[in-house]
Amino acid sequence: QGSSGSSSRTRSFSLLPPSSSPASQRSLPHLGPQSNIVTVTHHKSPAAARRAKHQYPERLLEVKEVMSQAEGQQKSLVQSIESLPAGGSLSCLDQDLLLLKATSAATLSCLGECLTILHSRSAQPGHNRVNVPVWTVPKSPSEEGLRNGGAATLSSTEPSPSLKKKNLPHNTEQEGMKLIPPEEEVMDSDSNSEEDLGVLEDQRSVILHLLSQLKLGMDLTRVVLPTFILEKRSLLEMYANFMAHPDLFLSISAGNTPEERMVRFVEYYMTAFHEGRKGAVAKKPYNPVLGETFCCSWAVPRERVTHATNQEAAGAESEYYRVRFVAEQVSHHPPVSGFYCECEERGMCVNAHIWTKSKFMGMSVGVSMVGEGVLHLRDHGEEYVFTFPSAFARSIITVPWVELGGKVSISCAQTGYSASVTFHTKPFYGGKVHRVSAEVKQNSSGTVVCKAQGEWNGTLEFTYSSGETKVIDTNKLPVIRKMIRPVEKQGRRESRRLWSHVTAALKEGNIDLATEHKHRLEESQRSDERQRDTNNMPWKPKYFSKEGDGWVYRNPLWKTD
Repeated sequence: QGSSGSSSRTRSFSLLPPSSSPASQRSLPHLGPQSNIVTVTHHKSPAAARRAKHQYPERLLEVKEVMSQAEGQQKSLVQSIESLPAGGSLSCLDQDLLLLKATSAATLSCLGECLTILHSRSAQPGHNRVNVPVWTVPKSPSEEGLRNGGAATLSSTEPSPSLKKKNLPHNTEQEGMKLIPPEEEVMDSDSNSEEDLGVLEDQRSVILHLLSQLKLGMDLTRVVLPTFILEKRSLLEMYANFMAHPDLFLSISAGNTPEERMVRFVEYYMTAFHEGRKGAVAKKPYNPVLGETFCCSWAVPRERVTHATNQEAAGAESEYYRVRFVAEQVSHHPPVSGFYCECEERGMCVNAHIWTKSKFMGMSVGVSMVGEGVLHLRDHGEEYVFTFPSAFARSIITVPWVELGGKVSISCAQTGYSASVTFHTKPFYGGKVHRVSAEVKQNSSGTVVCKAQGEWNGTLEFTYSSGETKVIDTNKLPVIRKMIRPVEKQGRRESRRLWSHVTAALKEGNIDLATEHKHRLEESQRSDERQRDTNNMPWKPKYFSKEGDGWVYRNPLWKTD
């Protein structure tokens, strides 16, 4: 291990688990006794390091050879496992063997990524160029059937499409734009409660079988996931639940100064994810079908809105502000949702679009929310452009849990104030979960006017430039329940009616029936898509129009100014 001397260190690793594992003690057909061993030599001495520098390209070719051998061995391993009968003492669905398939594929994929990085390094100045083919794990027939699409890269630095809504032409097509009368809506009686998945003993073989067919970096958009991991709500309704504290949202426009308004927006933004994400419950909402919509509203007591003036309350016809929300799935491939929220009386509206890009990461799944939102404050002539964090489902074969991660930005060009909010993922060793921090600054001077830290699903502490501090406990914030039309009065493409049979089956714990209803919905969507292709009639969204790289509500508040 020392830096002196000319000896080298040899490390061997096996594609099979240690001998203590039950699976490793069983003989598999087509595998020789030592066919699973790969040996890699690491030179530690300075002299060896100098030699390695000159031999770098040749070493890469050697590594590529070893990887090719490992590739063939892993393929033989998979074929051996899949050739076993479905029943009996040693089954192809044995949990240990399924885990072996999944981990061996993930291991080889990681090594392949490392080889790609080394190849890139060899092409940089100071290294002799060598053409080393990029090594990838071969796709099994079952993976080919699951994939049906290209791999997507999850990156928090991916640029968000911009909303170009300045001087936009008015869209005169107003079919279906009729707002739902408030008298048709009732207080939402659904608790939206979700039990966490816990330990997945009964479903582990299903998950392992799925994981064994996935590849690192694989786009999961077209992969059908098991029904038991679904929440009992659509993704469109999840976006609505981010508005569970509309009083904090409306208080933004009541700020007396640009600084105060930006700080209030950050306070609202950091408290929105707990209710919308249902804490850290490791379930996923339904994937909306093309043309699916979700509409609701909130009646917000005027006294709950911070610094609302007495003159407003005195002259108001109602003791409530009405906040309206509409969301629509505007694209299926790629999956893009648009949503719009407004309070006409307070001159506020938000327009946003989100493209959800999911990626398989070995023992976790990452979902990047690509897109942006714009908050428009009519009375102040201000627009706040903001982005969204990524979500990660961790420990998907043991006890799944969810965390948010990534750095998001909030900026207002009119006032020169901006904010950055960082959702910190848990370190591999130690560290707290669900941490978030934020900083608000004045761009021209660089002065930081507010800092915040805490947990997005727990306690948040804000420190202001005045020296004052404020603590917000997201678990104690009162939730204002949304108003929504009863399912029997909803249109056939509205989320709760569309998914009503799946939801009812999940509530009863009948996973098979829920899967059947879900399959019917998906088949209906595919049939509609084929019909549109045959008739050469592309889908036309009901509430949103494509504007530049984004999607904009057809009749937003800023067009009626």
